[in-house]
Amino acid sequence: MKEIPIQEIKGIKIGQTEDVTGGTGCTVFLAEDGMAAGLDVRGGGPASRESELMKPLAAAQTIHAIVLAGGSAFGLDAAGGVMAYLEENNIGFDVGVTKVPLVCQADLFDLTVGDVHARPDKKMGYQAARIAREEPNYRDGNYGAGCGATVGKLKGMDYCMKSGIGSYAVQAGDLQVGAVVAVNALGDIYDWKSGKKIAGLLGEDKKTFLDTEETMAEKTDVVDNRFVDNTTIGVIITNAAFDKSRLCKIAGMAQDGYARSIRPVHTTADGDSIYAVSVGQVAADQDLVGTLAARVMSEAIIRAVRSAEGSYGYPACRDLKED
Repeated sequence: MKEIPIQEIKGIKIGQTEDVTGGTGCTVFLAEDGMAAGLDVRGGGPASRESELMKPLAAAQTIHAIVLAGGSAFGLDAAGGVMAYLEENNIGFDVGVTKVPLVCQADLFDLTVGDVHARPDKKMGYQAARIAREEPNYRDGNYGAGCGATVGKLKGMDYCMKSGIGSYAVQAGDLQVGAVVAVNALGDIYDWKSGKKIAGLLGEDKKTFLDTEETMAEKTDVVDNRFVDNTTIGVIITNAAFDKSRLCKIAGMAQDGYARSIRPVHTTADGDSIYAVSVGQVAADQDLVGTLAARVMSEAIIRAVRSAEGSYGYPACRDLKED
């Protein structure tokens, strides 16, 4: 098994746009010929669009694009721009009078970073879709949906760190499995191989870490309405041939990657979601792909944190001295 660039998985293209001043952006995954897709949601506060399409009983067997974006529920407007671009280019489900692009979306909360009124909109979605199709530009770091991503927010934005979007992919024989994830978690981030914390809740000196789980345990009062200002959103991409019911299971197994690298995870204050898509015809064992999906997702989370640059007054992993 060897590491490969996420761009080496064919059949899907990725485009990113961001409003650096506003602190938000979007990442579009485009498959002109359609892709089978599944979804697993475990956070308590997701912002999403067309999630019902992922259910096995829904009629559509493929979709044409996935959008990961900031802006919380406001950012869901970006999918309209993706649809407009795809319709202009005759991409979508043929209904006779036109083609209807099937576009799913999940958003993270970045309204407390940059400008609260800056959100991904139809124009940004259109631009990201165009870039994905004509000049794919995916990069790890403070780009696309990762532009305004932060982690370690139990005590509010004054003690959090800058995060971003990250990717990791592997190949075993002909099989390819990769992950892209925008990390915007309430919890702390750990290197799943060493167990070492690399980002998260900061202490008063803004140079050392507090443990989010231990900090939570110091106050045992019931929190009825914890502010939902988090959410980690990701996509598993494989060239293995699976239908959406099997991809839903693979997406669920990929959630183990979240659990390895984010603590705590899947809280009511997060909207943690993972899509899994099939863009090839390689015959592969479902459990193997699910196992690799968890592995690449864990590593993509680390890449998202380590590639981020400090901005908007929030330090990044690279700004802190590691032991």
